[in-house]
Amino acid sequence: MLVETLYAAGKAAGGQPNPIAGFIPIILIFVVFYFLLIRPQQKRAKQHREMIQNLQKGDEIITSGGLYGKIVGITDDFITLEVAENVKVKVARNFVSTKLNGQKNPNKEVKK
Repeated sequence: MLVETLYAAGKAAGGQPNPIAGFIPIILIFVVFYFLLIRPQQKRAKQHREMIQNLQKGDEIITSGGLYGKIVGITDDFITLEVAENVKVKVARNFVSTKLNGQKNPNKEVKK
């Protein structure tokens, strides 16, 4: 009898929870992930695509493998780099990581 009374009192006090209230934390987590992870990554990818499309002969670049060189030839998919005097390397365009805009050449030695 006591158990039935407590069960009935608990049912009356609790009621039915709102089904949307259970999804609010999941929605908030998705919004946080979008603004902290997804959106910045999309922005970086767009900047990288634009940089690759705007490469020209004479630009100095660094590849994702760490090669530093000057562009001496460009096709739709490949770039020919001159990494040293009379040493040329063919690299896929997608592997260009950085375009150096007037920065110091890491290959030039400092004269004392």
